[in-house]
Amino acid sequence: MKDQKQVSVGLVQHRCNKDVQHNLDKAVQGIRAAAGKGAQIICLQELFQSIYFCFEESPEYFQLAEKIPGQTTELFQALSKELGVVIIASLFEKRTEGLYHNTTVVNDADGSYLGKYRKHHIPDDPGYSEKFYFTPGDGGYKVFNTRFANIGVLICWDQWFPEAARITALQGAELLFYPTAIGWDMNEAYESLNEEQFRAWQTIQQSHSIANGIPVISVNRTGEENNQRFWGSSFVTNGFGHILHQCSSEKEETAVVKVTLEDTVYYRTTWPFFRDRRVDTYKPITKRFIDPE
Repeated sequence: MKDQKQVSVGLVQHRCNKDVQHNLDKAVQGIRAAAGKGAQIICLQELFQSIYFCFEESPEYFQLAEKIPGQTTELFQALSKELGVVIIASLFEKRTEGLYHNTTVVNDADGSYLGKYRKHHIPDDPGYSEKFYFTPGDGGYKVFNTRFANIGVLICWDQWFPEAARITALQGAELLFYPTAIGWDMNEAYESLNEEQFRAWQTIQQSHSIANGIPVISVNRTGEENNQRFWGSSFVTNGFGHILHQCSSEKEETAVVKVTLEDTVYYRTTWPFFRDRRVDTYKPITKRFIDPE
């Protein structure tokens, strides 16, 4: 149907090194390239300004944190206004002394600062010592009303939890973005296990798209850092989990993909999961675990 509303989303996938200015310049170049290809909403990868420092616990990395809004937010506000695009940028937030968050900011296409989302689910796994750096977000799940669409933003480890995606969708998100930093452990002996992990990562996000009837946009970094090979493969689904585009696993890439918002109407009426939800039976979901009697 010719009158269906389409939105062009931009994905900026790249390598990072220890030079913060170099990484920032690369992100800006990616945003400009995506805007030049027609992108309206552009998403950067998780913690794009630095190496993924959570591979170790070192107090020196707290120096990378910044106030939000602050200098980087204002830089992207100016860029949003200049290019007429929405920018989703993942930053290391210093809330106050001793209190830090993994936070994503959203700037609208007129340069206005719409707000921020603080990552709720914080991992603590080999190579991902995020609990040392980040306090879990306490601001709830967010939907941002941008010029082009109402967007939900979650961050990396959040993508494994269907509750986060569901709540964001229930609040009116038309698109769901996941800035991400995830990859293979280069010391892992079994390539088949790495492949299994990658497929699980992609499948769980496709399932959020299917269960909620909205497109998912996942933007991951690529390249090798500290025994991690980030698997790139940033991707976009339609409202039923079908992959519309998947980036390279190894190359830097700026991709622009069109998604149709009205597809949600079709998927939610053809597969009426929202209609058939039994909210009266879901109270146990708020418990940590249901012990056997």
